[in-house]
Amino acid sequence: MRFRHPDGSTVHLAYCTNVHPAETLDGVLAQLRDHCEPVRRRLGRDRLGIGLWLAKDAAHALVTDPSALRGLRTELDRRGLEVVTLNGFPYEGFGAEEVKYRVYKPDWADPERLDHTTALARVLAGLLPDDVAEGTISTLPLAWRTAYDDERAETARTALRTLAERLDAIEELTGRSIRVGLEPEPGCVVETTRDAIAPLTAIGHDRIGICVDTCHLATSFEDPDTALDALTEARVPVVKSQLSAALHAEHPHLPEVREALAAFAEPRFLHQTRTATAAGLRATDDLDEALAGHALPDGAPWRAHFHVPLHAAPATPLTSTLPVLKSALTRLVGGPAPLTRHLEVETYTWQALPPELRPKGRTQLAEGIAAELTLARDLLTDLGLKELP
Repeated sequence: MRFRHPDGSTVHLAYCTNVHPAETLDGVLAQLRDHCEPVRRRLGRDRLGIGLWLAKDAAHALVTDPSALRGLRTELDRRGLEVVTLNGFPYEGFGAEEVKYRVYKPDWADPERLDHTTALARVLAGLLPDDVAEGTISTLPLAWRTAYDDERAETARTALRTLAERLDAIEELTGRSIRVGLEPEPGCVVETTRDAIAPLTAIGHDRIGICVDTCHLATSFEDPDTALDALTEARVPVVKSQLSAALHAEHPHLPEVREALAAFAEPRFLHQTRTATAAGLRATDDLDEALAGHALPDGAPWRAHFHVPLHAAPATPLTSTLPVLKSALTRLVGGPAPLTRHLEVETYTWQALPPELRPKGRTQLAEGIAAELTLARDLLTDLGLKELP
């Protein structure tokens, strides 16, 4: 979906396909048929943006076989789909029964991460629509915080500088500019936007910036205005933004609230949980850990890294951090010029919701994704952007 900003530039809105498990190119092609095109049709649009997630094997198949890449581009066009952004955070196995800490491997101190991200950039340059000159990729925020020492930090910085050089070369070869954004996430070396400033300014290349995920922003109790002001002052580019909402519990000391939260503690994904205290953030790596005993103080609200559907906040006594998303979006695209032109709805946790909230079959999932995109579209038009055909 495309929108005209009042400054005349085009803002792209997509939804991320990491909600549909696929490790191979054949799996990606099946996603387009079974999920992405039905979402487009449900929205009544001739064209729909998707933020592709390409696992290691799928990316390798595309970057080593020009005919396969041309075939994917043709299939996208045939189904009324377009790609300007990729989710390069998960490397493989995102559809596994248990993902948890595995999603943070390989990190930016491992050569595989550089090779994979380079492959994604080359693929994206070949997938961009003819009238779009810039693509974006979100990636791991350096590493999970443990086992990350000064030596690995320097290796990661070197890898990102090498990536920037490769992105320069891709533009020289193809005429397409690809930028990569570190995506701050609770528990990682770069947990907050503030944490991203030092490493990104040290790299010092405008092709490497930040991806602002509004669920992660909210989980860490960051104020969107403060965060985006600091990034602007530090001249750290917002490469893209993922529009998502976290789980919010206003009164975690109440038994009924803890019972409601427990329904979201599930075995597949990590749901980092945070609360803000006078002494700073208190944290656990997962929601079940927060609920066990007194791991977190419960005198102030809790937020958990659980991407809840944008249009459907959890039932009372829980809610979502949709207000944080709205505030961030206002700053990102509501000003005289957009801070980023690539927006991506990223609710990958549909099948991890409590059983009674999960979509039952493809049709209900398509309805839910379309409803999220409709909400995002309405937020954009309320900010003065005009939806394009």
